[in-house]
Amino acid sequence: MKVLGKILAVHSYKGGTGKTLLSLNLAATFAKRGKRVCLMDLDFRAPSLSTILKIEKAEYWLNDYLSGTCEIEKVLMDVSDRIQNKGRLFIGLANPKTEAIRDMTAKDRKWEMRALGRLLALRNSLLNDKGFDYLIFDTSPGLQYASINAIVSADLVVVATTFDRSDVEGTKRMLRELYDLFEKKTEIVLNKVFSAVCPKSGEDKVQTVVKDVYQAPLLGVIPCFCDVSKAEGNTVFVQEKPGHPFAKILDEMANKIDKL
Repeated sequence: MKVLGKILAVHSYKGGTGKTLLSLNLAATFAKRGKRVCLMDLDFRAPSLSTILKIEKAEYWLNDYLSGTCEIEKVLMDVSDRIQNKGRLFIGLANPKTEAIRDMTAKDRKWEMRALGRLLALRNSLLNDKGFDYLIFDTSPGLQYASINAIVSADLVVVATTFDRSDVEGTKRMLRELYDLFEKKTEIVLNKVFSAVCPKSGEDKVQTVVKDVYQAPLLGVIPCFCDVSKAEGNTVFVQEKPGHPFAKILDEMANKIDKL
């Protein structure tokens, strides 16, 4: 029997945690490993993948798919040439225009319920029928309907967080009140960690946070790499600099996710 692919939702309590950077580079890492991957921008309030990938126009957007205007095949773009490896990488973009953002924020609960059905249908249309190994949802931070829909649809929630006090407290609440509510498997990624540059003290501090504060599995720790932050809007970092420690950390995360 064929082993089906996985749906990952990359989420965070608030913006500025590096969620989109993590989503894009994790998708690229899986593609470089020979996987068939689809990355979808479900951050309808602040779409950014189109800007990062320098794609200005699309015939159809994820907005259109969720509204029932088109099927998902019309939305997907093949950007495998950006990876230059044996895998395949497709993307589905959210419409970045101001009027589209306003329209999405005005949707009511009935529309969101229909949109959830469309998201759930992707398991059959893309994982089962099209043979994708991974669908990765880059979500809006916080408790937006679109994010909750993505979390409900996912097999695994990857939570990007930092040592910022408000981020820690907000992430703890989401672990208890959101992910546990939907019985979702959750993995923590601690990003922008200064102390992790010092292996011994960094490792001890991170393990303490995970055990005593989050009480959730640790997927990985990403130090505060200035060059990675500066390159966020210009390149797929793991492709351009595969020997960089950041790329190696993403590869270790991909290994763990593959084994889950």
